[in-house]
Amino acid sequence: MSKQRCAVSILTAAALWGSIGVFLRGLTDLGLSSMQAMTSRTIFAAVVLFAVLWVRDRSLLILQRPGDLRYFFATGILSLLFFNWCYFGAIKASSMSVAAVLLYTSPIFVVILSALCFGERITRRKAVALVLTFAGCTLVSGLAGAGEPISLTALLLGIGSGFGYSLYSIFGRFALRHYRSLTVTFYTICVAAAGSFVITLAIGEAPIPAVLFESARGVALIFGMAVLCCALPYLLYTAGLSGVQTGHAAIMATLEPVVAAALGIGLFHEEMTPVRLLGMGLVLLSVLLLARDD
Repeated sequence: MSKQRCAVSILTAAALWGSIGVFLRGLTDLGLSSMQAMTSRTIFAAVVLFAVLWVRDRSLLILQRPGDLRYFFATGILSLLFFNWCYFGAIKASSMSVAAVLLYTSPIFVVILSALCFGERITRRKAVALVLTFAGCTLVSGLAGAGEPISLTALLLGIGSGFGYSLYSIFGRFALRHYRSLTVTFYTICVAAAGSFVITLAIGEAPIPAVLFESARGVALIFGMAVLCCALPYLLYTAGLSGVQTGHAAIMATLEPVVAAALGIGLFHEEMTPVRLLGMGLVLLSVLLLARDD
């Protein structure tokens, strides 16, 4: 894909990730825990992707070498599963606002790791975009000026979620050297689904609660979350990585909290303040800056 199409692909993925709260609210109303929602989401997403690959091109299901599973262990366990576990823990130890801001330390890790692993330059424009991104996410979350105390546990879990989130961009690029984006996305989600399944069982919860199938609403929520908030955005983001610098992609993905805030205001009548508007503007400005970065 061209650079422009890759950028659009990444921004679309971020927008879809931003809609996860809509589905998560519905699943929580049905009685699902955070881990049950994640497990169900990844399992159903894996099933959907398998069907797509089986129909489209079965050769994409074949691993070239068994040792290549290390790429998908990295993207599925070290990134997807680890960052979700840290993120949910940070929410429990503090609040959604604190956890959201700490999660979006991820572009900082991506920019540094991309410079070390891929030789990507840390330009002045990219550095300014990082600052604008973090400031914007802080304002959008409502954390700025709230004076919320942050415990050491919440801080470590939040930064851990940002670090885990950043690893997908790094390991995903390594995997793309050997596999198509569909294959990378499929095996990443399969490994994450297996890991979350084991963890959910270990903590004494049902990985796929029966309540999901007791109504059309439950089925629609879990399939909607699996396709629109997992399979499709990860596929779009992975495809976008092939033509956009890793650091750029990570900063562009911070459009997610802006979309989440906009949906919260539009669908759930959450409060819109001048501070939130300013935060959204800063994140969008950082994306525009990167569009002109070499």
